[in-house]
Amino acid sequence: MNAKEFPKQARILVVDDDKGARESLEEILEDDYDVVCVEDGPSALARIKNEVFDLVLLDLVMPEMDGIETLKRIKAHDKIIDVIIISATDRAREATASIKTGAYDYITKPFDHETILTVIERALQKRFLEQEVRYLRSEIAHRTGYTEIIGQSESMNDVFDTIEKVAETSSSVLITGESGTGKELIANAIHARSPRVQKPLVAINCAAIPSELIESEMFGHEKGAFTGATSQSIGKFEFANGGTIFLDEISTLKMELQAKLLRFLQEREFTKVGGHRTIKVDVRIIAATNTNLNDMIREGRFRNDLYFRLNVIPIEVPPLRRRKGDIPLLAHYFLDKFNLQLNRRIKEITNDVMDVLEAYPWPGNIRELENLIERMVVLGSDDRPIEEKDLPFDLLFHGELIEEAEKGVSGDRGLINACRSFERRYISLSLQKCNWNRAEAARQLKIHRNTLIKKIKSLNLNVKGHE
Repeated sequence: MNAKEFPKQARILVVDDDKGARESLEEILEDDYDVVCVEDGPSALARIKNEVFDLVLLDLVMPEMDGIETLKRIKAHDKIIDVIIISATDRAREATASIKTGAYDYITKPFDHETILTVIERALQKRFLEQEVRYLRSEIAHRTGYTEIIGQSESMNDVFDTIEKVAETSSSVLITGESGTGKELIANAIHARSPRVQKPLVAINCAAIPSELIESEMFGHEKGAFTGATSQSIGKFEFANGGTIFLDEISTLKMELQAKLLRFLQEREFTKVGGHRTIKVDVRIIAATNTNLNDMIREGRFRNDLYFRLNVIPIEVPPLRRRKGDIPLLAHYFLDKFNLQLNRRIKEITNDVMDVLEAYPWPGNIRELENLIERMVVLGSDDRPIEEKDLPFDLLFHGELIEEAEKGVSGDRGLINACRSFERRYISLSLQKCNWNRAEAARQLKIHRNTLIKKIKSLNLNVKGHE
């Protein structure tokens, strides 16, 4: 996402007491951004309180109110807005320290045109992605009644539309999709948007309950119905009366219990294990599976009539690899989530990392992405971004990515960056295969060992713990 791809022209506030510096920055930025310049901290605070800005470039050394104090007051007014500190080269240590006060980054004088534009673009990309996540969460919460589903792809919009249509009904729903795609979130969204929202949503993981106990779990039992049944028990179907039952991993139900579930769907009544009294309840059934039930029907392992009773409204949740454009939103959502949850301050996810995330096929889907981001936050360093060298090898070297690199397919990163990225991965893989023996890796790479050591340093390869 470059300056011309942002959803609107970004407004940047430049704060510097040096008129020459203000004019220089305005000249660099005015072609791509709406630039406003002020000469001191109080003027900046007055403008921020009355106008909307997407980014602030703030000089570190100013009379009356210095950059650190101005930064504190800006953050007290608007903690979301990003501030980039401007400093002289000999004050870089103070500029670095300002990051702990809440600055996004710093740039030094004299200004390097390309460096300024790169830092600004990265900060604005982060801001607009965060805004998009917040908007999508509020929009989806309004549409579905649930805030944990993040997505803007066409395939997910189809799912949202179906949720909206079926939520008001009591029709049975069958949610299908690979493991980790968020099927339970879809069930939650349907219930939360339905007239049954004031009644319970009760989840039953059919695979997690022993087969000899699952009937009792669903329908309850009478005292003495089986060994250990020392008292009467209310089943989850009875407990959920007026609400929704979510049957996860429905494909694992034994044939005998499939017959009893079918009877319930037909009659809307059941008897407890060991009982004789018929109990009627009003519950909506939402089932989910990551297994192809049609294959199971052909193999005689799932009842055809039960399938049609459950599959009144089918919802297929797309795998993450088919959700084009959703990975950056999800990654930033999880980054914010784990920063807050773990009290960390991991700054951002670099563009190189995002390229890898979008190229990876995600066999574990959203659950795998969430686990990865949690791992990166736990192992990362505060005030430093997640970089390509931080990623695990299985993410960097899956087959599709290597094939893409060998074909020279590298998106829009340019030849130099693409070659550097491939070189980093190729050398890392060689080191891993040689159990981090540099001499052996150099022989396999057909380069001198000293050349390999220089490459490790220049490519910023993470070899800590393997030396």
